[in-house]
Amino acid sequence: MSENPTAATMRNKDDLIVVTGAGGFIGGALVRYFHDQGFTNLRAIDKKPLPKWYQRTPGVESLCLDLSYRENCVRAVEGAVEVYNLAADMGGMGFIENFRVECLRSVLINTHLIEAAYRAGVDRYFFSSSACAYNTDLQKDPHVRALKESDAYPAMAERGYGWEKLLSEMFCQEYAAERNMKTAIARFHNVYGPNGTWDGGREKAPAALSRKVIEAKESGNHEIVIWGDGEQTRSFMYIDDCVKGIDMITHCDDLIATPINLGSSELFSINALVSEIEKVGGITLERRYDPDAPRGVAGRNSDNTFIQQVLGWEPNTPLKEGIAKTYAWIETQYADRKAGKPTPAGESVDHG
Repeated sequence: MSENPTAATMRNKDDLIVVTGAGGFIGGALVRYFHDQGFTNLRAIDKKPLPKWYQRTPGVESLCLDLSYRENCVRAVEGAVEVYNLAADMGGMGFIENFRVECLRSVLINTHLIEAAYRAGVDRYFFSSSACAYNTDLQKDPHVRALKESDAYPAMAERGYGWEKLLSEMFCQEYAAERNMKTAIARFHNVYGPNGTWDGGREKAPAALSRKVIEAKESGNHEIVIWGDGEQTRSFMYIDDCVKGIDMITHCDDLIATPINLGSSELFSINALVSEIEKVGGITLERRYDPDAPRGVAGRNSDNTFIQQVLGWEPNTPLKEGIAKTYAWIETQYADRKAGKPTPAGESVDHG
């Protein structure tokens, strides 16, 4: 809804906006979003070397800084009016389950960054949380009831990544309560789309399965390996909905220090997701299931009652539409890699 306050309606176009994690998927998309809205003073930060950033927007100040160090956070927020924290060591279910220490260490980023932002007089601070913060006891059935914001407590978050998100949410809430800082918190539900990780171990299901379908077509080996039994359920949010939601949530005074779901309420099983991708790829594959692979919780969906109530809006890009765009982009990346061109979003990642 157009009447919701946004950066474009609240800020001068030369106000400094800082986006961390900007070399990654959502951060890179958010920088491009603000640039396309006419903002001329953008600072993008990621610890990855610049050639490995998934997308870079021309005319943006791009810095390579590891924000788990306090002094780098101080540098990052100098002169900023708004800060969007999307920096974290994370990935899909395989990464989250196998690298819990790295996921937990992301707590250093938000701890240092929010303090630096407060000291620098930043007006609004956004933290990207996750549905992994929700109580896992409520996610044991594929036919899950949608998770509402209050379901994070009593706390039983996903080990590693989920606990880091929950604790960092609390930091944002306390900075608002004790120091009157305007903080915003969105719990993402499975974001996907072009310019995201599609290979290397950190990719999420839509990208991983799209790549597998492309590989099967390319190799002539028409089978696909699915983690778990394929009956686990999720909702998937297209990237354009995600960045629009971030903007509206950050600028809504009714949502200061208030965690809110940002996800689609359209529930799909992994098997149904594979079917959608097969339709786009024009192929039907034989399915093999790996019961020993990481599969995450049995079911997770976003209850969008609250976001509809406050913003009169919810993520609404249909999966088939978003998957078609995502598949086409990954297909191009796959061809580029075969041709020897650099594909930063699809290169294997060093976890060491």
